[in-house]
Amino acid sequence: MNSARVNLLGFDRNGLREYFAQLGEKPFRADQVMKWIYHQRVTDFTRMTDLGRGLRDKLLEVAAVTPPTTLLDQHSSDGTRKWLLGTDSRNAIEAVYIPEPTRGTLCVSSQVGCGLNCSFCSTATQGFNRNLDASEIIGQVWVAAAALGNVPHQQRRITNVVMMGMGEPLLNFDNVVRAMDVMRDDLGFGLASKRVTLSTAGLVPMIDRLGEVSDVSLAVSLHAPNDELRTELVPLNRKYPIAELLDACARYAARKPRSSITFEYTMMDGVNDHPDHARQLIKLMRRLPGKVNLIPFNPFPGTRYARSKPEVIAAFQTILMQAGVMTMVRRTRGDDIDAACGQLKGQVLDRTRRAAEFRKRIEEGVTHAA
Repeated sequence: MNSARVNLLGFDRNGLREYFAQLGEKPFRADQVMKWIYHQRVTDFTRMTDLGRGLRDKLLEVAAVTPPTTLLDQHSSDGTRKWLLGTDSRNAIEAVYIPEPTRGTLCVSSQVGCGLNCSFCSTATQGFNRNLDASEIIGQVWVAAAALGNVPHQQRRITNVVMMGMGEPLLNFDNVVRAMDVMRDDLGFGLASKRVTLSTAGLVPMIDRLGEVSDVSLAVSLHAPNDELRTELVPLNRKYPIAELLDACARYAARKPRSSITFEYTMMDGVNDHPDHARQLIKLMRRLPGKVNLIPFNPFPGTRYARSKPEVIAAFQTILMQAGVMTMVRRTRGDDIDAACGQLKGQVLDRTRRAAEFRKRIEEGVTHAA
């Protein structure tokens, strides 16, 4: 694409209308183009037949619709599908589609790599390069929709989108919110707000800001019931400890009384899966409405962690359920193509030293330390 051309995937509806106004066009023309892009998956302006010839020629000169480049399209034995998507000449990200009998969930990335360095996450071992722009975020949905034959409002293969891929979404706030607006827009992918979920490690100020400007479901990567253990697993906890995080969640829930917050808890053998941990978690869950999603840890080369045994996870769930805490165990999907939760790794030109240090530890036979 000519670098002077504007990628229209980077606009939400209001932004696209403003851009068309700059071109001297009426707002409804922007609406027509959005339908072509997201409902018909058309990227060629010459095929947008309800636009005048003059507008089509103008768009060919100044704009483009350019989704990320598909570098790899992998299919799991359980139906999960993973795409490696090129964002530029040196970086790539991953998006994952998980089909179920009643819904299809697309897991989308927000950054190239991740800067938070959670000790149990494969993405963190690649370090961090940059934020994705809005076109690269919504472009993941566009690529998946095209591959799956998804048609908004008609043939919904993608019924849910979760911002749970590579990166911390709230560290890329404006681009993520703009992309989620397109996901929820009737002229975009037309998803209900409750079917778009943002997962965060717990950036307290940005949770408050999200509550002010957006209306999506919130998931919090908790993973531990006390500050000492959570700081080991999620270093961000040093800055925003559990009490502050739960207060922010309570404020978010108060703004959206019809929605609940999901707390994600990755189950690691001998680390956070003891009955005492479950009892500590119960005390936390009494503070605000929410549900707990237990995630069996998905191993990756070099990690020092192992997955909790199935019977341990079941016992942990039972303790929570008997205390009245709604608790689900996430079924592991796509692990044969490294598409399971916590396994996503794209191609990251690391701007930190983390990837090199991790490789060195593996070479020396030292497993990953927090």
